Amino acid sequence: MEFTCELKVILAEKEIKHEDFAKIVGFSPAGLSSLVNNKSLPSFKSAYRISEALEMDIKEIWIRPKE
Repeated sequence: MEFTCELKVILAEKEIKHEDFAKIVGFSPAGLSSLVNNKSLPSFKSAYRISEALEMDIKEIWIRPKE
């Protein structure tokens, strides 16, 4: 199942630097970059932590394209 990560857009809209957000959610900058650039998917625990930090639903961050 494919998902598109909207973190890049969300962080830009909220004016949050990637490095700052990586620290907030306990990721390395490289790990966060991998998510932001759709090169990897997080574990459920990590996705939940990110959604909590952004105060957003997971479905708003990782979107499954319509087939």
